[in-house]
Amino acid sequence: MKTVLRNARILAGDDFRDDLAVVIESGRITALVSDAAPMLGQADEQVDLGGGWLLPGFIDAQVNGGGGVLFNNSPDVATLRTLAQAHRRFGTTGLLPTLISDDVQVMRAAIAATRQAISEGVPGVLGIHLEGPYIAPARKGTHDANKFRVPDAAEIALAASLDNGVTLLTLAPERVPLESIRALVERGVVVAAGHTAASYEEARAGLEAGIRGFTHLYNAMSPLTGREPGAVGAALEDRDSWVGIIADGVHVHPASLRVALATKPRGKVMLVTDAMPPVGAEDPRYELYGEVITAVDGVVRNAAGSLAGSALDMATAVRNSVQLLGVSLAEAARMASTYPAQFLNLDDRYGHIAEGHHADLVLLDDALQVRSTWIAGQREDV
Repeated sequence: MKTVLRNARILAGDDFRDDLAVVIESGRITALVSDAAPMLGQADEQVDLGGGWLLPGFIDAQVNGGGGVLFNNSPDVATLRTLAQAHRRFGTTGLLPTLISDDVQVMRAAIAATRQAISEGVPGVLGIHLEGPYIAPARKGTHDANKFRVPDAAEIALAASLDNGVTLLTLAPERVPLESIRALVERGVVVAAGHTAASYEEARAGLEAGIRGFTHLYNAMSPLTGREPGAVGAALEDRDSWVGIIADGVHVHPASLRVALATKPRGKVMLVTDAMPPVGAEDPRYELYGEVITAVDGVVRNAAGSLAGSALDMATAVRNSVQLLGVSLAEAARMASTYPAQFLNLDDRYGHIAEGHHADLVLLDDALQVRSTWIAGQREDV
């Protein structure tokens, strides 16, 4: 079946085009052609998008929960279906369900569930993000330090065992031997630094061992100061690594995020949500490590006052990037799609509206609210 999407402002390349149509067949984009091309009349279906903004579908590398469920609490396929569907309403067409620090049996179950979800074609599940447990007690945030440990050979093999999707692993480089970081990278794991008290030198050593990015920049990592650049300084200085940012106006002051945008090369700052179960759910409460946590005015904190993830969705992160950070809609869209795809080594298939790519798309109205999404060419309206 050939479907044509037309009458939209399409993010094609560096900017928006209003003279193109998108041709979709078998879940892929097969062509971008003139909206007036005669061949469009041969399509099985033509969809008028009403002049909306058509963007690559958002890719979120850090999704702990959504739709009222938390991956740690129920690491199974049903949970993955629920959280992926909850985030799809906000333009996320690809995500990494994120398991925060937990016991090895929970990690094993989460990886198995992710493998099964991908093999069953659960829409939106691209892999898994293991956030910990190889992180620093001094920068633990809401993680349970009782779960922390140094990975042995068996756990390295487990962490790298997902064979049909992407694995992202967040660790503290000062807590994990450099040879273990190299072993993970050699097995295809994307390694990020996060929840780390690393010195600048330790962070640099981790980068040289293969660390590819930094998880939620500024949050739960050693700060940049005049005489000690810390993990933040290493992240901002490095030209090759990516940084994830939580653009909710709470986790990090917008001015600090603007500094990161001004410092890092274009394409190296990407949006993440660090979302918890309240996203896409009516109930603001959820349980984490046996503690009931409630989102208040969109802010999620545990009893100790630590931020416990967020109630942010990707569409709001895109709007905030435009309104709080002063970036263009085109750049905010790339921060939510193209750059995460590059970070995860998926940009040959995702993150662009281009021939040969998966037809994963999001349609926004003039208020930048999500109106429709497509995953592998299958449309859902919000």
